[in-house]
Amino acid sequence: MNNIRPVWIDTDTGVDDAFALVSALRLPNIDVVGISTVAGNVEVEKTFKNARNVISLCQREDIKVYKGADKPLIVPLHTAYAVHGEDGLGGVVIPKSKADIEKENAYDALYKKAKELNGELVVCAVGPLTNIAITIFKYPDFVNYVKEIVIMGGSIGVGGNTTIAAEFNIYVDPHAAQTVFKSGLKITLFPLDVTMKTVLTRDELESLKDVDNDVARFCYTSSNAPTSLYKHLGLGDLMCLHDTCPLVYLNSPELFFGKEAGVYVETLSEISLGRTVSDLYVHRDELFDTNAMVMLDVKRDEVAKIVIDTFKAY
Repeated sequence: MNNIRPVWIDTDTGVDDAFALVSALRLPNIDVVGISTVAGNVEVEKTFKNARNVISLCQREDIKVYKGADKPLIVPLHTAYAVHGEDGLGGVVIPKSKADIEKENAYDALYKKAKELNGELVVCAVGPLTNIAITIFKYPDFVNYVKEIVIMGGSIGVGGNTTIAAEFNIYVDPHAAQTVFKSGLKITLFPLDVTMKTVLTRDELESLKDVDNDVARFCYTSSNAPTSLYKHLGLGDLMCLHDTCPLVYLNSPELFFGKEAGVYVETLSEISLGRTVSDLYVHRDELFDTNAMVMLDVKRDEVAKIVIDTFKAY
């Protein structure tokens, strides 16, 4: 039986997004059929360039990369230079992709691929959800052609990482996120509740230092910027694998554990803008319509081994 899943990755390519791309291209149960980029960690021109260059480093220039939204639907763009550097990759320079530059915009390309695959496409969104929302607005039947959307974003019970209430990806474009959560798509959500548990330790990162391949060396070097920030914040000498979580899940779902819940996004409050509001811990079915599987726990050691092994395999 063929268990390989066709996956479209939508990314605001920073360091942890790069880790996700590198992992995805070596996971045996995933076939990356397209990539779109969005403004988030850095501006869209940079996320587009970074995605192209990262997959080129992985010798996968056959995968097409499409540029998407350069700003959120309504609010001004909020970037994450402090985590990813001004270039998005922690200042690490990698060779420029020689692939042809795709002119088609992300929304049209994503819709066409979903239609082509006739309901089998899985969308993995690891940045702000602007591109996905625009696709829904432009092509209302898009939701009928997507098997599942797996999202890195939000925070249910552990507070935010951009404000005290909100996680970065949702905060950057809360209106797009609310559009997706209300769309009827089958959603599997990876909030900070699980991604903050899914880390690479210093010893695991150091194991990449002397590996004789360019990809492993890139992953090791680019991790310096986020690990420095985590240390400064008192979280330890580690690297959180936020955006890698949904991709490892698509390959090995048995490593993650969650519960079904209703999840919606605050779009009006100044104080809690971008907060993912959920009835997960309320146990009242009538509060929200259940619209997401919310991942809450992980077999950390197994995920870390898979990720490190993919880096070393290049």
